[in-house]
Amino acid sequence: MPVALYLDHNVSRAITQGLRLRGIDVLTAYEDRAQRLTDSQLLDRATALGRVLFSCDEDLIVEARRRQREGVPFSGVIFAFQQYSIGVRIEQLELIVGAGEPADFASSLVFLPRR
Repeated sequence: MPVALYLDHNVSRAITQGLRLRGIDVLTAYEDRAQRLTDSQLLDRATALGRVLFSCDEDLIVEARRRQREGVPFSGVIFAFQQYSIGVRIEQLELIVGAGEPADFASSLVFLPRR
């Protein structure tokens, strides 16, 4: 089963479009009418949908780590710092979701490298 992504509201539209052009299943918080949810609620929503959350919001690192410590399951978070090349981020996300299964991301926090 391919990895489906849930994109936080702070992720560039260009990344969303680029991922879709590459055939990656993407749903944005905005499209889901969830752009005003708290970080915890957003992660709950992504988990309920069976999607790995991609974000540039550092507060989600805190939430993911809290859940890891407390043993609260979630579908996974892929994090990237805000300063990035859009093309590089698209390539990184395509590579990482193409190399794994949803279960590989369960309750994990993955950092994309800065480039």
